[in-house]
Amino acid sequence: MLEHLPDPDAVFVGGGGPQVVRACAARALRTVVVALAAAERLRPTLDALTAEGLSAQAVQLQANRLSPCPGTCTAWPPPTRCSWCGATVSRLPCPRPEPPRGAPPPNSRRTSGRHRHEERTVTIGIVAATAGGRTAADALAAAWPGQVRLFTDVKAADGLREAWRTCDAIVSFLAVGATVRVLAPLLERKATDPAVVCVDESMQFAVALLGGHHGANELARRLTGVLGCIPVVTTASDQANVTPLDSYGADLGFTVHDPDMLPHVGAAVLSGEPVLLEGADDWPLPPLPPNVRPWFDDADPSVGILVTDGAEIECMCHEDWFGNRLVYRPPSLVVGVGSARGVTADEIDELIDLALDIPGLAPESVRCLATVDRKADEEGILEAALRRGWQVVAYPAEVLARVEVPNPSPVVAAEVGTPSVAEAAALHAARAFGRDAELVTEKTKSANATAAVARLRPRGRLSIVGLGPGARDLLTPRAAETLRRSSVVVGLDQYLDQVRDLLRPGTRVLGSGLGHEEERARTAVREAAAGRAVALIGSGDAGVYAMASPALEMLAAEGAAHAVDVDGVPGITAAAAASALLGAPLGHDHAYVSLSDLHTPWEVIERRVRAAAEGDFTVCFYNPRSRARDWQLAEALRILAEHRPPHTPVGLVRNATRPDQSVTLTTLADVDPAQADMYTVVLVGSSRSRAMAGRFVTPGATDGRSGRTPTGRAPRGRAP
Repeated sequence: MLEHLPDPDAVFVGGGGPQVVRACAARALRTVVVALAAAERLRPTLDALTAEGLSAQAVQLQANRLSPCPGTCTAWPPPTRCSWCGATVSRLPCPRPEPPRGAPPPNSRRTSGRHRHEERTVTIGIVAATAGGRTAADALAAAWPGQVRLFTDVKAADGLREAWRTCDAIVSFLAVGATVRVLAPLLERKATDPAVVCVDESMQFAVALLGGHHGANELARRLTGVLGCIPVVTTASDQANVTPLDSYGADLGFTVHDPDMLPHVGAAVLSGEPVLLEGADDWPLPPLPPNVRPWFDDADPSVGILVTDGAEIECMCHEDWFGNRLVYRPPSLVVGVGSARGVTADEIDELIDLALDIPGLAPESVRCLATVDRKADEEGILEAALRRGWQVVAYPAEVLARVEVPNPSPVVAAEVGTPSVAEAAALHAARAFGRDAELVTEKTKSANATAAVARLRPRGRLSIVGLGPGARDLLTPRAAETLRRSSVVVGLDQYLDQVRDLLRPGTRVLGSGLGHEEERARTAVREAAAGRAVALIGSGDAGVYAMASPALEMLAAEGAAHAVDVDGVPGITAAAAASALLGAPLGHDHAYVSLSDLHTPWEVIERRVRAAAEGDFTVCFYNPRSRARDWQLAEALRILAEHRPPHTPVGLVRNATRPDQSVTLTTLADVDPAQADMYTVVLVGSSRSRAMAGRFVTPGATDGRSGRTPTGRAPRGRAP
């Protein structure tokens, strides 16, 4: 432990100051060792030693471990900048080489773990003082069952205080001023205080009052769907369409190391100042504006954003190790634990601290504690995890036995059924949560337990997004939020043009033209496999004649399924939009058929059309006609006419819901195939479809064949 200390001739511990040091050095002793209790006394001591012609070297003693000051600080006397902490110091080179860029800082001091809750239902307290407010409160309780607690039968002020104490969010049907006066004395931290929305008596406005980025903005928007009020959102990042820093990575499990840095760095981001971004490359994070990036050739950023699982250290060069950086803790670590029966929580706790301290890791970045299933009920392990707010995951011994580890034990194998518990559990759990994992702390032992730490490499995210038929109000809220959340958006040029205004500053947009579906799928998959948050867009629903199929095929072909989380975001299909414009042509069984023979031979398409005709389905044709393919629609209609009466309704809808939409209702006898193109959906009725009051209707069965009445209800005595 003391390998950095020379054999001393004299040791001075505190109290003496530079004068005593200088006096001792003047006696020409070979070596002088000075023990300092405070880092601020370092420079005067170094000055005193070097003034007497001695070479001065500083080391740092902390948490029963002695180590050199982290960083390479160039020789005394010219002042220079510490390469780790950025402080201006005057130092001889430290004996420990500088670690690679992005590595966690060494010599970590212990920090307490931050509680991580499992997902749970948010409780919304509703406070009202008037009859109108109570009626609205009842409506919210009916719309959001299991989420709402009513505080409408007590005094409003008492209800607000109780809701603040017991709920995650509050809807206050009181004036903003009245709400503020009651809640102001209760405010603590915006990251933990309940979100508060005020709704006026006329139900016209929902004002996100407190905790905008912690639920209030979203709650105000949710109220629109129930009460019809207008959400009033005043947070600056929302107005600028910039990713809010206090929720940056929150959906990935990120926590903020020092929330007090949020206003300072957030102001720099919004004002366009250069902000250095470090450690974010591997995580599928949302975009940040162009002034936030990993390097600058022409600027020296005064603030930064750092994503790290490295613990903050007590740097001898600087009081604040992270400086002007906003630090996020990613859930990148898994602690594996094995133990003997009856191990105490205190022993487990101390061992975990040691396992994290060795490589200098922050407990806030621990995702969970992993062990073998035989230890899933071990009280000491469970209590140690509970103290830190960590989830415990357990795996069968036969699963852990298949994990290759550096320190297998035949004794453990004979006892438990796997040659490793701590190392294997840490690695297996980390790989389950990520695309891969590495062991950063090998098996560490105490009298009755072992611990190891693994760091996961996170998976990328691929969202396959349906944009709907074209009208902005038919783009789903989930699709819009996914686009704002994605740092890379891939799609057909014309579809990208529809949504560019939704994309946040800093989003990379990768577009291509018609006929390049495979290229778009490959690009999206490779970007996601590199760890990014990617949205691959298509019109209608992405799973219906759109990009979902080629993207998933490409994911398998690239061997990237283990590296990417896939999220399908449904959209309103062109068929559904066309059906709504025509009436109810899809009111009974129906079939979709694409007439494009680009990937499907015409012979196959023809068999499917005949099968639909013989089955008496209403048929919806996608891709009915193009300049190079102008005969297939006419042939498909001819086949259907063999099984349909001439008066069978046919609808042609072009550019449904867009400004230049056109809707034509005709019959099988009169339809003109030349009216259709690639922007048209053609619907042909079944033998029972009718034109009624100018609308295309395919009625439900009324003759008993389907077992349903005209109302759609099953007859009495029959199952639906």
